[in-house]
Amino acid sequence: MADNRHAKLGLSDDQVLEIYETMLRARRIDERMWLLNRAGKIPFVISCQGQEAAQVGAAYALDKEKDYVLPYYRDMGVVLSFGMTARELMLSAFAKAEDPNSGGRQMPGHFGQKKNRIVTGSSPVTTQVPHAVGIALAGRMDGKDLVTFTTFGEGSSNQGDFHEGANFAGVHKLPVIFMCENNKYAISVPIEKQLACENVSDRAVGYGMPGVTIDGNDPLEVYRAVKEAAERGRRGEGPTLIEAVSYRLTPHSSDDDDRSYRAPDEVAQAKTKDPIITFGAYLKETGVMDDAKEKEINDRVMEEVNDATDYAENAPYADAEHALKYVYAEK
Repeated sequence: MADNRHAKLGLSDDQVLEIYETMLRARRIDERMWLLNRAGKIPFVISCQGQEAAQVGAAYALDKEKDYVLPYYRDMGVVLSFGMTARELMLSAFAKAEDPNSGGRQMPGHFGQKKNRIVTGSSPVTTQVPHAVGIALAGRMDGKDLVTFTTFGEGSSNQGDFHEGANFAGVHKLPVIFMCENNKYAISVPIEKQLACENVSDRAVGYGMPGVTIDGNDPLEVYRAVKEAAERGRRGEGPTLIEAVSYRLTPHSSDDDDRSYRAPDEVAQAKTKDPIITFGAYLKETGVMDDAKEKEINDRVMEEVNDATDYAENAPYADAEHALKYVYAEK
């Protein structure tokens, strides 16, 4: 039997099964969205495939009753972990009135849900970073025990918003976790053409915070790093920069043709490290999951995905006269 790493981290068998199920739920919803897009039923998909381990492992290390998450557009695993449902994500994909993010006004991937402390994202990349810093500052001023967790791609780490946010958080020792989901490509630009340093985490020292680069395909490694960062933040020791290295298994979005900038062999090689497969194998090696349990989980997830698809496809669109709602003040 393989080394039981999750027990050493204080995670029970049931908890790691829940992590696996949430990762699988994100993958199956994403796969369904691609099929719906290709069938002409939904307009756009921006995918989480290949990054589920980083997302779910990180979210699982946070306190869902206290902490705030400011996800970037791929973070389906984060928002599912924090309480969004398959139905709600499908309502967003179909741009229906019940979409909790924006009532059908925004593109998919612009997550926001007040009741679950998921702070609304924006189309310009990286704007969520200074917002996370501001919420951490507000929490300190109010005497609240909270950590903010924000994610972004390695391309976003080159934007001014990241540098300003990281500098402010470092100066004021704010409880912010900055997690870069390094999937190797900022749309079509490979990592070696984006950074002069070797790792995104190398930038942390300039802002007076620790920086670590970890295997983003291993949810347990991500859980450990984020838990340590959250504990540091709660102790008043300031922010942490985590670089979770994974790989984007799909094109950048449903409007992108990745064949123009990366070789099929490279993608095929990356699929051998697919976190759904590798974490499933770990659970089997440790005796936590067998083939029957795996089938039970997959069947349950597919039932959810089918229900979510049917519900969202048949749900009503917002009334046309609501287009200007929430734009102007109403008496």
